[in-house]
Amino acid sequence: MLVSGASLVAPLLVGRAIDTGIAPRRADVLVYAVAGLVAVALARGLFTFLQGYLAERASQGVAYDLRDALFGQMERLSFSYYDRVQTGQLVQRLTNDVEQIRSFAGSGVVQLANAVVMLVGSAALLFYLDWQLALVALAVVPLIALLLVRFVGLIRPLFGQVQQTLGRLNTVLQEDLSGVRVIRAFAREDYETARYKAVNDELLDKNLQTVRVFSNNFPFVFLLANVGTLAIVWFGGWQVINGGLSIGELVAFNTLLGFMLFPILTIGFLSASISRAGASATRVFEILDAPLEVTDKPDASPLPPVECRVKFDNVSFRYPGSEREVLDGVSFEIEPGSTVAILGTTGSGKSTLVNLLPRFYDVTGGAVRLDGNDVRDVTLSSLRSQIGMVLQEARLFSGSVRDNVAFGKPDATDEEVRAAAEAAQADGFIRGLSDGYDTVIGERGVGLSGGQRQRIAIARALLVDPRLLILDDSTSAVDAETEAAIQETLDGLMREKHRTVFVIAQRVSTVRDADLILVLDEGRIGAMGTHEELRRDSELYNEILGSQLVEEAVTTGSDG
Repeated sequence: MLVSGASLVAPLLVGRAIDTGIAPRRADVLVYAVAGLVAVALARGLFTFLQGYLAERASQGVAYDLRDALFGQMERLSFSYYDRVQTGQLVQRLTNDVEQIRSFAGSGVVQLANAVVMLVGSAALLFYLDWQLALVALAVVPLIALLLVRFVGLIRPLFGQVQQTLGRLNTVLQEDLSGVRVIRAFAREDYETARYKAVNDELLDKNLQTVRVFSNNFPFVFLLANVGTLAIVWFGGWQVINGGLSIGELVAFNTLLGFMLFPILTIGFLSASISRAGASATRVFEILDAPLEVTDKPDASPLPPVECRVKFDNVSFRYPGSEREVLDGVSFEIEPGSTVAILGTTGSGKSTLVNLLPRFYDVTGGAVRLDGNDVRDVTLSSLRSQIGMVLQEARLFSGSVRDNVAFGKPDATDEEVRAAAEAAQADGFIRGLSDGYDTVIGERGVGLSGGQRQRIAIARALLVDPRLLILDDSTSAVDAETEAAIQETLDGLMREKHRTVFVIAQRVSTVRDADLILVLDEGRIGAMGTHEELRRDSELYNEILGSQLVEEAVTTGSDG
């Protein structure tokens, strides 16, 4: 407001200097007018500095809040959301889209407010100086406004398409960086280069479309602005000649007309930023407004320490947007301290079944109960704090080995960390690393073998001392000897701690001694019992036993 006010005062001072100082040759009036102009310039400079600083500070605050809100939301979003959205799109929204909003929230908002104030203020002063001349000058404004409205209508959807295409480009880049070994192994470099180039070409085309929209509209805006100036010079010149207007007032009027047309052009240019920021804001709020499908009920209560009696009561489940039941009418009950092995054909729902226990997904029918408590009726934190998971893909984080083992219990002592590593048969190789437990490993555990990563993941799960332990084919990347040692330790820990364990495995040794084996077939329980019972009674179990499970005697893999 102050910057705009200082700018609007300047033309009036110039007009007064011409009419009362220069024309009558009065030096004293000219000195006062020049001193006034200097004071206005100094004030405008100070206000402009403060405006720029405060606007940038505010925009950085907006970006900070948005990044925090987005990341916090991403931490809470349900797994079903990530099943539908590409990771590259999420990264795009957290980086580029936030930056587009930040840019507009700082300089863009200030320029827009400044343009509106200048537009209203200069128009008021034009009518104050000469209302007839003001009407002539303002005749071009509606035409310019129509062009700008048309421009915004064309440019906004294009910016949304640009952001969408840029997200796809980031997705391709991320996939290729994470899968570079697979690409090289199958000699697919040329294919991936062509795939990236195709999306890049599409991005170039979208950007060129936005350039064409600019080129097809703004020359006409400038033309109309110049027509307004010509009208002022012509009509205003006649008024000066006829004595209806002074030269100083004409100069001030022409300057104020520029002050009025410049904000219109500024709003036109800003409309592109508004459209870009609007498209980015839409994408950002798609995440912020995304429903959390797995949340605590308003009346959810903490889950007390459990004995871990697990019951699946006629459980059905389908993924959001799918019509196929992944699990259909699954029912069984497990006593505390039992070891349950889960087998099944590909796509039979093994991983889905164990994912329902910690409520990574909610059932679409029936109920999952722990000690009689429906898992949907207790708080997520109290439920998951009593469950330990070792997934098939051992995901580690950049940092020290100790930090990765203590990920679920950051306040664990060194003795507790080492005890968990020993239980997972990991202590030996960890001590052999360059800095032992303080060795820094790369992103996703780069620098460690698959078996080493899995043993650290097992140690991480054991450290939290879970009442319910879920092992999703967690020994698939270790050799038979190491697996046997891990399994022996796990068996001891299961019996000693009276844990309930669910195991998804691909080896006979993992299931032979299980208290109960569940055989899944197309989302249903095809057979259930002990190893000996199923060998005797289940044809499906024997087929899986012969085709999928690996006997230790023929295992030749190495822990590497």
